[in-house]
Amino acid sequence: MAGIYIHIPFCKQACHYCDFHFSTSMKKKEDIVQALAKELELRKSEFEAITVETIYFGGGTPSVLSNNEIQFIIDAVYKHYKVSENPEITLEANPDDLSKQRIIELSKSRINRLSIGIQSFFEADLKLMNRAHNAQEAKVCLEEATKYFDNISLDLIYGIPGATNAQWLANIEMALSFGIPHISSYALTVEPKTALAAFIKKGAIANVDDDQAHEQFHLLKDQLEAAGFVHYELSNFGKEGYFSKNNTAYWQSKSYIGIGPSAHSFNGKQRGWNINNNSKYLAAIAANKLPIELETLTDTDQYNEYVMTGLRTIWGVSIAKVQRDFGTEFKDYLLKNAESFLSQGLLDLKDDHLCVTKKGQFLCDGIASELFRLNA
Repeated sequence: MAGIYIHIPFCKQACHYCDFHFSTSMKKKEDIVQALAKELELRKSEFEAITVETIYFGGGTPSVLSNNEIQFIIDAVYKHYKVSENPEITLEANPDDLSKQRIIELSKSRINRLSIGIQSFFEADLKLMNRAHNAQEAKVCLEEATKYFDNISLDLIYGIPGATNAQWLANIEMALSFGIPHISSYALTVEPKTALAAFIKKGAIANVDDDQAHEQFHLLKDQLEAAGFVHYELSNFGKEGYFSKNNTAYWQSKSYIGIGPSAHSFNGKQRGWNINNNSKYLAAIAANKLPIELETLTDTDQYNEYVMTGLRTIWGVSIAKVQRDFGTEFKDYLLKNAESFLSQGLLDLKDDHLCVTKKGQFLCDGIASELFRLNA
């Protein structure tokens, strides 16, 4: 199984918390679309013997592209790659881009999964985050989208300054009322050099309360599991049959090609990332050069990545796989360093798989870092 990720580096406006690569100027949008198709052609040899099972439009805001532009890029994938009979093709979209007519048109395209950036159903939250849509648009969008798409995911953010636990529960209840089969939810993170970080530093916005974020994470988990969702990855909840194939492949270390400015790629042995500058990206592609930097992963790098991604999922870290892929020294190191977390009830060893417990889930990334090995 392999996937293609396509980064669309444009947004109508900048969310205060976002540190992804994007531009709010649409001047180069048409040029970027053409360059994405060309990069797909330039890199086709990487998947010559591999079947593509997922195509994911991320960003940025992919829904700023027209349906014709989206189709043009999808056609380029089908032209240059072997694609499975029923691939998962996801479009990240914002509610303000999803009019009823747009949704109907998308439902007739190859797009078969929508990932909608709701974030919150409260106006105060949306304004604090500088989202381009309002709460009413979010609700209308979901009402229409569920008429034409079965496979829909929505994003929610918890730990927003000023948002009470009662409001958070209301957000979850509203999301569930639309019958959505997949929800991705993330703690609001203060990234350096973002508007949010500047506002907090100036005292214009209260800082994120980690304790409250922790509480809201567990409220989310309890409410969604009670509603029949499986908490299959730290930030992702899905009904059976609706887990994100794209994201699951990433967490299980499958190969993927990242197309577009700042997009990342992985083939099991190497990690690569494209330049995060639209103009330089366009110039390189025009010269038939790939604007990518590659890093060959050592055994230690691969082990660390497997531990990091594995612990985030319900499948955990297979002790047998660590033994098979990395050797006895790595297996012994993992088990020795896991002992304290096992004794604290933060990790569980069951059926030869190391998994985080409910108590340890919110601390998952920190636990993983303690199990990492340093390169010799």
